Amino acid sequence: DGGGAAGGGAAASSSAPYHRHVGVQLQHSLGQHLLKNPLVTAAMIEKASIKSTDVVLEIGPGTGNLTLKLLEAAKKVVAVEHDGRMVVELQKRLHGTAEGRRLQLIHADVMKVELPFFNLCVANIPYQISSPLVFKLLAHPQRFRCALLMVQREFAQRLCAKPGDELYCRLSVNTQLLAKVDHLMKVSKNSFRPPPKVDSSVVRIEPRNPPPPVDFVEWDGLVRLCFNRKNKTLGAVFRQKPLLQLLA
Repeated sequence: DGGGAAGGGAAASSSAPYHRHVGVQLQHSLGQHLLKNPLVTAAMIEKASIKSTDVVLEIGPGTGNLTLKLLEAAKKVVAVEHDGRMVVELQKRLHGTAEGRRLQLIHADVMKVELPFFNLCVANIPYQISSPLVFKLLAHPQRFRCALLMVQREFAQRLCAKPGDELYCRLSVNTQLLAKVDHLMKVSKNSFRPPPKVDSSVVRIEPRNPPPPVDFVEWDGLVRLCFNRKNKTLGAVFRQKPLLQLLA
């Protein structure tokens, strides 16, 4: 049972709906869904191609099933967990073990913490922070090899969409500018406890090395303009008076 929990950045109220798992209440406001299917965990480990010298970043380790498998393969695991109760569970589970000495557990909101060095990221991430987290990873000053992320199916489709696809959007353009993105596998919502409302997918994101020589803030501003009015041609977008004045 149980695997990596997606643990987000939102504060949870005590009255929020919850599910119990190993004595821990799972809070919807944190986007917590524990991966309970060991076959999915095993497939993620295999597709990550972990080397014995790797430092692996895990986000939202939950009760630690994915964490334990990562520790079997990697030199070290850095796990960032926002929920203090999950931190306590994981510390109890690994207390006094050899694996526990190779785990660096950071109790923090991943969006607010400075990420340490890592070669590889493997994580089941909450929907609320999927997009900002992808760009936080891609902005990491030390180039990592790749990230294997479990995300909601539609988010994965948007990440991987090509020009002309219905779901092609600002997210697709910006991610693919900075990285090579591949859809690896579909994961049923029944692989989680409690089951989320939608199915998930695992994607691989490999940062382009070296990164493109582009000012990302300026580029994103341009892309935002292009996608603000999706049913207009680019010519019509760039002929608007306010935009012409801005570019003058």
